[in-house]
Amino acid sequence: MTRKCLPIGIQDFETIRSEGFYYVDKTLLIHQLVDLGRHYFLSRPRRFGKSLLLDTMRALFEGRQELFRGLAIHDEWDWSVTHPVLRLSFDGKYNALGDVGRSVLTQLELAEDAAALDPVDAEGAERLQKLLYRLHAKTGQRVVVLVDEYDKPILDVLNDPELARANRDYLRGFYGIIKGSAQHIRFVFVTGISMFSKVSLFSGLNNLEDISLDPRYGDLCGYTDEDIDTVFAPELEGLDRDKIRAWYNGYNWLSDQRVYNPFDVLLLFRSRKFRPHWFETGSPSFLFETLKANSIALMELEGRIADQSLISKFDVDEISVEALLFQTGYLTITEERPDDFDTLYRLDYPNLEVRVSLNRGLLAHLAKNSQVPREKARSLRTCLETNDFESFGCELKASLCSLPYQWHATGDLARYEAWYASLLHMSFRAIGVAVRSEEASSHGRADMVVEIDDQVFVIEFKMAEYAAAAGTEAVTEAAADALKAAFEQMRRRGYGDKYRASGRKVHLIAVACGREERNLLEVRAELDRPT
Repeated sequence: MTRKCLPIGIQDFETIRSEGFYYVDKTLLIHQLVDLGRHYFLSRPRRFGKSLLLDTMRALFEGRQELFRGLAIHDEWDWSVTHPVLRLSFDGKYNALGDVGRSVLTQLELAEDAAALDPVDAEGAERLQKLLYRLHAKTGQRVVVLVDEYDKPILDVLNDPELARANRDYLRGFYGIIKGSAQHIRFVFVTGISMFSKVSLFSGLNNLEDISLDPRYGDLCGYTDEDIDTVFAPELEGLDRDKIRAWYNGYNWLSDQRVYNPFDVLLLFRSRKFRPHWFETGSPSFLFETLKANSIALMELEGRIADQSLISKFDVDEISVEALLFQTGYLTITEERPDDFDTLYRLDYPNLEVRVSLNRGLLAHLAKNSQVPREKARSLRTCLETNDFESFGCELKASLCSLPYQWHATGDLARYEAWYASLLHMSFRAIGVAVRSEEASSHGRADMVVEIDDQVFVIEFKMAEYAAAAGTEAVTEAAADALKAAFEQMRRRGYGDKYRASGRKVHLIAVACGREERNLLEVRAELDRPT
């Protein structure tokens, strides 16, 4: 098969079709949308092909038949009817009051000029209303309205709630005109990253059908396994197909198949290197600050159960962490469960890229250094591989010392074993080590299980109980009691049984934690043997 050009960063449908780039055909799904409804909203993470999707729709309604030859929709579409298309995109910067209004005004002026309409003396919402009327009147056909990155003016300034609210309120009035001009509109499609509350932003446009979690359109954006194996077959030579799947596949919006982020796949085919291409183009500092402010460890979010209201709970004044991680693409749905009058979703990382990169990024953010946490994590792994548990304890203590006091002192994590477990969990996730927290056995849950080659390490954290003013001897005695309790629990509940039965070497590691010291007191390991 002949190799083609990779459409990296190209969101123009005409360029892709006329200049010989790879194109994954989504036109049958677009045809289905047009047949079944008129007003749609789709939320997808950044760099998922939303802009290209809208440009494809624009070319379709404008009747650019030559661009669709050979695509699924070509013989199904009535090319004799065309519609004026108004496409609005909020891909600029909106860091000051008034930026949104100026962007809107510029885009409407350009649309008037393109349609050979005289400019009118009106601002924002009023100008949009007049433009829709005049486009309909001039062409005799109702207008197609396509809005890309509808939420960017708000997302850009979430760290400035006052400006975010101002941008939101402006857009609410602007979008409300679209519903009020229904007699002039044939089709509406709005895309963005977040599912902002209809009450806060779309109160004036509440007739939008949200297809973000509609299984029929789960692969409307993104590449499927079939797309990789057919459209991109010429690019696969020399690459490990299973590794491609493990690194980049896994996003799911309730469809029967998972999808890849297109940006990751295209960058892989160009560079021929497995890297966190998508993750490296983002700036998740706001996410990290939110996790830090709420004292939420990433291990608590793996396998998290949430209902639909929680994963869609997104507004300037109230953003759930689950919604933030899910809508920005750092978590995805791995399971859907009916629950009486509600539906529950299990959330987890979509793939290896996000799992490793998010944990690595948060560690670096907390330590304010991108390399030290990774180096310490590798040292921890080496200590376990060589069964040097004394050095393992020393390295773990050093890792704790590298994090700021503020994170120690925030919320419940500072008072329970979970804080210490979360640090170790992130460290191993950051270097791709197989680690599971709260691992279930027949008699309970181990705090952590780490698997390295043919060895398994079951780790239990216990807080040493002693008075705040206790002397060294009392603290030492409390640490010994905590270690003893940890070993007794691990053996009594058989945490290592299922691993030992598989013929692997199982180590039990007890970690005594000190509340006042905000660090570990002692680490001890024993080989697990049948009782």
